[in-house]
Amino acid sequence: MKKIVIFASGSGSNAEQIILHFKNSNQGNVVGIFTNNLHAKVLDRAKNHNIPFEIFSREELIDGSVLQKVEEINPDLIVLAGFLLKFPSDIIAKYPDKIINIHPALLPKFGGKGMYGMRVHQAVLDQKEKETGITIHYVNEHYDEGGIVFQKSVSVEDCKTPDEIAFKVHSLEYRYFPQVIEQLLMSK
Repeated sequence: MKKIVIFASGSGSNAEQIILHFKNSNQGNVVGIFTNNLHAKVLDRAKNHNIPFEIFSREELIDGSVLQKVEEINPDLIVLAGFLLKFPSDIIAKYPDKIINIHPALLPKFGGKGMYGMRVHQAVLDQKEKETGITIHYVNEHYDEGGIVFQKSVSVEDCKTPDEIAFKVHSLEYRYFPQVIEQLLMSK
């Protein structure tokens, strides 16, 4: 059984979709959740599903402590699902092409440092985009610049608020992110 580790900083809604997708799967299993936010709702989701979790500081992410804990698990895939800190180069070097992230837009549009969550949806609205979507990509040393694994678009011409855009994008995330993870696990 392939092992999945999830890094998240917030509510963990994508993490929960992934957990539920793999709950009765023979392809993989979520074996750990890592967060830098002591108050992240993803911790409640981890507890509800009996998944071990690690809470760490920014310093521990940088000094190699987190890498050491990840190495103890030895995951087949590391999934960033709403993880807001820059991912450290030591973990990227140790797990090349085994770390993916989801971005709530069609990269390269609306990517880069500081572009996450509602900031992205507001930018899509401000630019009067006709469509947006999701991008699942490999993680490298630069924000949102790793190789693209999957993209799916959705029309937002009828959206008048960032919340309406967010609703459409979340629907894509919940549907496709677990499927893409499963495909990646099968190909490894």
